[in-house]
Amino acid sequence: QVQLVESGGGLVQPGGSLRLTCTASGFTFHRYSMNWYRQAPGKERELVAQISSNSGGTHYADSVVGRFTISRDNAKNTVYLQMNTLKPQDTAVYYCNFFDASRIYWGQGTQVTVSS
Repeated sequence: QVQLVESGGGLVQPGGSLRLTCTASGFTFHRYSMNWYRQAPGKERELVAQISSNSGGTHYADSVVGRFTISRDNAKNTVYLQMNTLKPQDTAVYYCNFFDASRIYWGQGTQVTVSS
């Protein structure tokens, strides 16, 4: 079955960096665009970054442009989110996601907390 497993979250000080990893299994990873979403307490889940199936195209939320970088390794069935210059407002649960013709798939999420 499809599995998306996120890792790499944690507590970091403002200005710090983290790299999130999403390891996928159970589907043909290289055929699908992949996304990172986040959800802060009391807020709706929002799209953070997208990457096309062959890494030829990426898209970022305005709030993370210039600070976050999405990438993927199709040989390892893995998608990454490098997060630099983190701010307290980046605090959220971060989710890996993709969708096919029938449904949307989510990982369990990884907590990122930016605080001094």
